[in-house]
Amino acid sequence: MNRHIALVGNPNVGKSTIFNALTGLRQKTANWAGVTVSSASGAFFLKGIRFTADDLPGIYSLNVRSAEEAVTREALLTEPYDYLLFICDATCIERGLALLAQAAELLGRREAAFSSVSEAALSPGFPAGSPRAPQFLLCVNLCDEAERKGISIDFSGLEEELGIPVIPASARKKHGLDLLLARLSQLEDASGASAEKAPKFFIPGELAARRVRYSTQNYRKREERLDRFLTGRITGGLTMLLLLTAVFWLTMTGANYPSALLYDWLFSFEEILSRAAETLHAPWWLSGVLIDGVYRVTAWIVSVMLPPMAIFFPLFTLLEDSGYLPRVAFNMDSAFKKCRACGKQCLTMAMGLGCNAAGVTGCRIIDSPRERLIAILTNSLVPCNGRFPLLTAMISLFMARRAGSLFSALLLTGFILLSFGMSFFASWLLSHTVLKGVPSFFTLELPPYRRPQAGKVLVRSLLDRTIFVLGRAVTAAAPAGLLIWLLANITIGGTSLLSLLAGFLDPAGRLLGLDGVILMAFLLGFPANEIVLPIILMAYLETGTLVSMEDSASLYSLLTAHGWTVKTAVCMAVFSLFHWPCATTCLTIKKETGSLKWTAVSILLPAAAGCILCMMICVGWPLFFH
Repeated sequence: MNRHIALVGNPNVGKSTIFNALTGLRQKTANWAGVTVSSASGAFFLKGIRFTADDLPGIYSLNVRSAEEAVTREALLTEPYDYLLFICDATCIERGLALLAQAAELLGRREAAFSSVSEAALSPGFPAGSPRAPQFLLCVNLCDEAERKGISIDFSGLEEELGIPVIPASARKKHGLDLLLARLSQLEDASGASAEKAPKFFIPGELAARRVRYSTQNYRKREERLDRFLTGRITGGLTMLLLLTAVFWLTMTGANYPSALLYDWLFSFEEILSRAAETLHAPWWLSGVLIDGVYRVTAWIVSVMLPPMAIFFPLFTLLEDSGYLPRVAFNMDSAFKKCRACGKQCLTMAMGLGCNAAGVTGCRIIDSPRERLIAILTNSLVPCNGRFPLLTAMISLFMARRAGSLFSALLLTGFILLSFGMSFFASWLLSHTVLKGVPSFFTLELPPYRRPQAGKVLVRSLLDRTIFVLGRAVTAAAPAGLLIWLLANITIGGTSLLSLLAGFLDPAGRLLGLDGVILMAFLLGFPANEIVLPIILMAYLETGTLVSMEDSASLYSLLTAHGWTVKTAVCMAVFSLFHWPCATTCLTIKKETGSLKWTAVSILLPAAAGCILCMMICVGWPLFFH
């Protein structure tokens, strides 16, 4: 036996948290609205009955204005749900009850249409066959927050008035989930999905006035004070800069020692693998491909990427879980409006700091197709986590060589702000040329401030983000290591293919303040940005393999021996910020836009920005530095 249940509610009320608890899946959750931009499905069993659960996107109204609202409304109209589980916020129950009333009215009209006309006469969008009325349940979540704010709800009176089960819950603490399953089981035992009982029609405001009591007159006073500070014209911007700098400082300072330890540990296995290859009498080329090529590049990627990500992602998730990120979007909304773009683009840019592919997918939260396309095309102007190792290396080796880690963090913050500024400029340029239009209006909900859950933050940031991004990088590093080894070891006239390709690209590289090896590394690093630096080292060493760099001094000596200066490092950092997106991001853009033309634009736009800026640096450098 199989039952079909949908989770419906406003954004940021805990639908995905309850969905994950029921199904055991890991649908992304966060303390801001719009995280779920498409429906997710899972299953759970209750007394031998299989329940298929759909986590529908959060909506404020069934009067469709956005893609998320269209997904949810279409699902309610066309899917044969047996149960509808409505989830609302106990601190703002009126809004959830209003959505519940809308759904009851919508489904009531659907049943009336089926009873009054034949199937052939039904308008498109209605499913074939007479629909059964789904059973309604109401889960009032976030009761712990309501209690802290002095809000009390008469749940039994609410249940009596609505005529449907009402379950209080605190999903983040796993409270109320057993009761939810028990009430669902009671419905199944009593009447199954054949019951036609639907919630009574009511006026949500009057109902809430009777069933909700506030013991504190101004329970939001503390949050209002924080909002005035964090969203203030001056204090909001300064706080954002300080937090950004602090995150980068902690990341750069904390990653050095574990990165060195991990590097030594991974490369210690190389000798073991080499001895094993000798014992097995493996041919030299096979040993070179697998050990000197694939393993060395992969070990480099892991040792360089894992420690910074293991620090950056938890810190970023803490800001997300506390409710701060939507305040950043609020602060930057006016700037985006001047660019004729959407303020929600700030949230997608924040996602892009972790992974540009995730940021592109997150652009679904933007309602306007024009503004959504602008956000997609400009997301790669924000550096993803894969570009951070190269940026930090350029800063620590050349720009802040004798300065402290705080100065390095300030420089990194400056580069990130440059990428934000370029995103604004590109958005303005697109909205005044090929994507003309005026900015749309949207509702941006500022979620409550919440104490982040340390365990949840670590699990979500390490498993869902760090391991995912690292896995993608390793997947790209292995074939890249193979390709690079082949290019470095196949020769024509005594010159390797790697050197020939670098020589061919050298004039273009010099024009950008780089060289042919660097430009070739960015081209070969198309599968993942993380492998750019290993490619450069392998090409410079001309040994056909990546030679281990014991410390930063060895790396600095190698780069300066090949003509690198501070100007080269600056151009390198700028080009790392602005060049074509990686292969995964390009595929995601193609999927989201459905257009090869816009995918090509998303590649050319950041590449053009990087080339122009690097050429400007080359021209202006002698004027300021002799």
